Amino acid sequence: MKIVVVGGTGLIGSQVVALLRDGGHEAVPAAPSTGVDALTGEGLAGALKGADVVVDVSNSPSFETEAALDFFTRSAHNLFEAEREAGVRHHVALSIVGVDQVPDYGYYQAKVAQEEAVRGSGVPYSIVRATQFFEFIAPVMGMSTEGTEVRLPSLRLRPIASADVAAVVAEAAQGEPSNGVRNIAGPEVHRLDRLGEMTLAAKPDGRTVATDEAAGVFAGMPDGVLIGDDTAQLAATRYEDWLKKN
Repeated sequence: MKIVVVGGTGLIGSQVVALLRDGGHEAVPAAPSTGVDALTGEGLAGALKGADVVVDVSNSPSFETEAALDFFTRSAHNLFEAEREAGVRHHVALSIVGVDQVPDYGYYQAKVAQEEAVRGSGVPYSIVRATQFFEFIAPVMGMSTEGTEVRLPSLRLRPIASADVAAVVAEAAQGEPSNGVRNIAGPEVHRLDRLGEMTLAAKPDGRTVATDEAAGVFAGMPDGVLIGDDTAQLAATRYEDWLKKN
């Protein structure tokens, strides 16, 4: 099959492309650096010509509400217009566990709008919702650092390795459309402040962690939203094991 991966040069997309190629498929990474821009529509028609499946793992460069909403809705409009023209038979979208449970969180509003566009596109689809990636923990810590102190809330997460997310997305792309949602999460529930402590224990840099419920990008997020429910498929990779290798 020809499978176009929008956002195919990023963290998840590059791994999805590699997995699909290993599976014998023609996997095409689509990104501005390859001449394809879903936000403007540039290069989409050519990239999607003859495509059986489109995987969208692209992400907004901004977490600000209006910018993220514009990115996801415009990209979706351009993608589905090109997909219908090309006769694409399956669209796979990557989203976030709990995305529809926090209506006051702007970035999540934008992802909900993207999901709604997927459902209303007329193209058969599969939505994979994942919890936060292991690779996201260090940047979150960086954004919450004041001097030598990392201020993090005690919010519970069930983070997942990006490699495990990519494997499920690639599997979905090679299967039939579910026209529904599949939730995936890591194997363990951790408090975010504890994840910070684990990270610094494995890679000490002079910083310490302080618990602060009002700090960081997840401040005010309802507890429990980011761990999924009993429908979530649990991946095998543990954060502590991942830290040793990364």
